[in-house]
Parts: sequence; C-alpha cells; structure tokens
Amino acid sequence: MPRSSPRTLRSAGPVGPAGALSTLLVTACPGPPVCPAVHTYLFVDGLDLVARSDGAMAGLDPRRLLRPGGPLYPADTPREAGLAAPRGPGHGAERLTVRIRLRGGTVIWSGLMYPGSDGEVVEEVRFRLEQYLGELERAYAAL
Repeated sequence: MPRSSPRTLRSAGPVGPAGALSTLLVTACPGPPVCPAVHTYLFVDGLDLVARSDGAMAGLDPRRLLRPGGPLYPADTPREAGLAAPRGPGHGAERLTVRIRLRGGTVIWSGLMYPGSDGEVVEEVRFRLEQYLGELERAYAAL
C-alpha cells in the first residue's frame, strides 16, 4: 500500500468526528405543571446536551437564550454563553457554559464535556451556519 506524504495528510482537512457537522434542535419546556420553570432543551445530534453534561441542571429561559442577537447567536469574536443552571437551590451557582465562535459558514461550540452516542467524550461540535440560525429562529418563533 503506497504511503501518502505528511504534507498530503495535513492538507486533507478535518477527518472523522472532529470535522463532522452536527445538527441542533431546540425546544422549550412550558413550565408548570410539567416542570417547575420554563427552560430550554438543546439537542445536538439527537442528544440532550444539558442532561448529558449535568443532570442536575436545566436549560436557561428560552426567551433569554434564543432572542435575536442573544447569547447563542454567533459573532465575529468568540464569546462564552451560559446554557444551563442548577435546577434548584442548594445546587451551587455553577453554570453550564459553551464558547461560541463563527468560522466562515460554521458555528463552533467548544468547552463541552459530555458523553456522545458512542460513549466518547464530546468536547467540540460544529454546525452549518444556515441550519444553526434557522433552528434558533424557528424555536424563538414557536415561543
């Protein structure tokens, strides 16, 4: 089997899961009587990101997260966005955050740590900009 030069391997671009594009689905829990408060569900490739990251947390209020220009909207400069907070008192003040950045037509979430469907730790996900913005707009309109 012929070997490829290191230059060819480096220039081939992302390979495997790190270079794969994910899909975002956003829904909202209406609050009482279903749950104690209104909160956001964030599904990445069909997996509940908040529940898989920390089951003691709940997504933040969707009117805050999903509003046009809000924390989930990508900008030219990378930024930290809070996604979830502890469900009730006595669980600490720590929040689940993600670093959001825009690179060309790709939105990148990094600083994650949750088990993927294959059991491997997911630390970063990438979304196609059109799908990502379309999902935020769809979910906000549904509120």
